[in-house]
Amino acid sequence: MDSLMIVGADRLGAIPKRLKEIGFQEISHVSGRKVKMVHKKIPVHTDLVLVLTDYINHNVSAKLKEKAKEQSIPICYARRSWCSIYQALTHCEEVCESCPMLSKD
Repeated sequence: MDSLMIVGADRLGAIPKRLKEIGFQEISHVSGRKVKMVHKKIPVHTDLVLVLTDYINHNVSAKLKEKAKEQSIPICYARRSWCSIYQALTHCEEVCESCPMLSKD
């Protein structure tokens, strides 16, 4: 199962629907605005973390990157537009063998 955790933005609009269309079956979301989020762990079942950079606290973003690395979970960064998200997921600068998007091409 391909599981995606989105961090950032208060509302996602049609983004979850579009993510399901490209193969993500389970999508979780946290706003990332509150500093308390820094202390939370990334759920174990998460295959990929997507950070929406225009709607996230900087400290949360830095800690999230550290936690994703510790758990060997790939992390992508994008703005909150479908074009930016799709490009980040399909043209990641960091090619990770465990990335669920590798099998989507």
